[in-house]
Order: sequence, then structure tokens, then C-alpha cells
Amino acid sequence: MDIGKELTDQLQWHWGNQARPRLDGLSDDEYFWEPVPGCWNIRPRGTGTAPLQVGSGDFTIDFAIPEPEPAPMTTIAWRLGHILVGVLGERLASHFGGAPVSYETYEYPGNARGALEELDHMHAHWSRSVSALSMEELDRPVGPAEGPFADAPMAALIQHINREMIHHLAEVALLRDLWAHRYVSGGMPS
Repeated sequence: MDIGKELTDQLQWHWGNQARPRLDGLSDDEYFWEPVPGCWNIRPRGTGTAPLQVGSGDFTIDFAIPEPEPAPMTTIAWRLGHILVGVLGERLASHFGGAPVSYETYEYPGNARGALEELDHMHAHWSRSVSALSMEELDRPVGPAEGPFADAPMAALIQHINREMIHHLAEVALLRDLWAHRYVSGGMPS
């Protein structure tokens, strides 16, 4: 079995058949929509109310350390920001020559188009990089940049990233469904 191909195909199938098609037509209103009060979001600098608002550009992401229990509901913008930094960006930087990135240093996109362009770019970089790994590289421990995965083989980290992508992009799809059906009986948006 070609484990590298199987790992790549798993995410590629989900990306091409479920996740990415569901992102087509994402509007800025939908991207920033807060379905309940107190959502964490990506906001213009200085307008957030979360304990931490981090980022290097005109927009910041809401955050707290430690994360409150229960954690606040998050928007599509927040979830895509998490994928861009914590799921793909940090791993691309650690393992595949990507630019260094952290929640504090990332310049969060201020619109849906920009977020999707970044997501497409990072996903393509991740997919190319994973596809190019040899069996020896897939079996090699990932090292200290990955904390709990430090002693795990690269294949285990890739499997984890696949799960994270599938999980968070499914959440985005659900938020898009809620957005599409947000009208109450009186016909007004909720």
C-alpha cells in the first residue's frame, strides 16, 4: 500500500467533492455572520471584546488562553482563520518551507475572497508537499515543533491534519446551511 497516496487521496477527495465546492459563493456577510451572541470572529483591529485579539494586520482573531468552557461559538471567518494558521500554516512552516506563522503574527484576511484565496494556496502547498514524501519520510518522527506528535511518524501528523481539515470544513458547511435557512416564520433574518 502506498500510504502517502492514501493520505493525500483522503484529503483530496474530501476537498474536491465536499469541502471546496461548499465554499463557492461565500459572501462577506456570511463569512462574518454571528449566529449567536458572543461569537468569536475575525474583526477590525480594536473592535473585539474577547480576552485576546491577535494578528498583525488590520484584522484580529478573537482568542483566550485558557479557552473558556464552554468555548464560544465561532464564525466561518474564525474557523477559516484557525485552519489558515493553526492547522495548515504552522505545519507548512515547520515541515514544508512555508513562511513562519502564528496566531499573533498572521495577517487575517478582511473578506471571504481573501480567506478563500489563502486557503486554496495553503491547501495546494500542503497537498503537493505531502504527495512528495517518500515512505522513509512518512515514517520519520516529526520532531519537537509538533509537541504531542514529536515522536510520532509524519504519517500520523498528516492523518491528524486530514481529520482537522475535514472536521473544521464540515463545521463551515453547517454554518453555511444555517445562514441559508436563517429566516424565522415572519420572513425576517434572525
